Parts: sequence; C-alpha cells; structure tokens
Amino acid sequence: MNKGRMEAFTDGVVAIIITVMVLDIRVPQGSNLSALRPLVPTLLSYLLSFVFLGIYWNNHHHLLQAAKRVSGRVLWANLHLLFWLSLIPFVTSWMGDTHLAALPVALYGAILLCAGVAYFILSRSLIALHGHDSALATAVGSGFKARISILIYAAAIALSFLSAWLACGLYAVVEVMWLMPDRRIERELTRGGA
Repeated sequence: MNKGRMEAFTDGVVAIIITVMVLDIRVPQGSNLSALRPLVPTLLSYLLSFVFLGIYWNNHHHLLQAAKRVSGRVLWANLHLLFWLSLIPFVTSWMGDTHLAALPVALYGAILLCAGVAYFILSRSLIALHGHDSALATAVGSGFKARISILIYAAAIALSFLSAWLACGLYAVVEVMWLMPDRRIERELTRGGA
C-alpha cells in the first residue's frame, strides 16, 4: 500500500492534538505578569508536551521517508501510536492543573512510555515489511535509544512519587535524546538515492 494516506492522516491527527492542548490553557484573570504565575505549571506542561509531539511528528516523518510502503499491520501500529499521543492533552492538562502532583506526573510518564513502545512497534513493523537487510532496517538500527528511553520513562514514573520535578527532568532528558532526528535515516536515504 502507498504510505501517503497514512502520513497525511498522522500529520492531521498530530495537528489536532496540539490544537486541543493549547485550547485547554486558560486565560489569566489579571492583566499583569503576576497573573501568569499560577499558570507556570500549565505552561511548562504544555511546553514539555509540545516538544514531545514535535519530536514524534519529526521522527515519524523521517521514519516514513525511509519506508517505501505500508501494510495493514503498519497501519494498525500507526493507529496504536496515535492512540497514545491523543491522550497527551488530557495528561498534560491534569499535570498542569494539579501543579505537578505525583499521580498526574506518573500517568503522564505512563502515557509517554506507552507512546514510546508504540513507536518502537511501528518501526519494527516497518522493518518486518521491508526486510531486515533493507535500507530502513540499516537506518533505524537496533532501537537502542528507544529501549533506553523506555527505561528512563519507567524510572521517572517511579520517581514521580518522590519528586515530580525530578521525574519531569527525566522526561526532558528523553526529549533531549530524541530532539534531533536520527541522522542514520538521512544518510541511508542519501546513499540509496531515495
């Protein structure tokens, strides 16, 4: 199957998720800077989630640039990823509204962990479709970074009950790890002429 419809659908869903997230930020009651102070946890939660969604969108784009086609299995794996990403506005809002209370921060991490697992499944489904000796498989590699991310998420979830701020710091560490798309995909595409 052609991958174009899946890419377009994913782009639309991610755009809607980001829109829903920003619409949930309430306008402050005052007109001076001190009126923004109660919104700081909400704005920080939004920033963290916006960057995560941007990373997923960017890396998804790179992943599909290396793919030639999709299958039913890949479509379902992509929907699995979108399901977890669609829950990010809910946990972002809850985390911000509760000023980073332990349970919302832990649930936020659980959603990020599930999205990370879903992205890993998507990449493995694409590799299975294209073959383990394909340019896609070479570009994606063993998934070491994804596995490390999942471990960090698990540690952050547990840590959130001791220090929500440290847990959020670990979520940010994962963001930094993934901020730049994997250059192996671009190198492989350049080498293969795709």
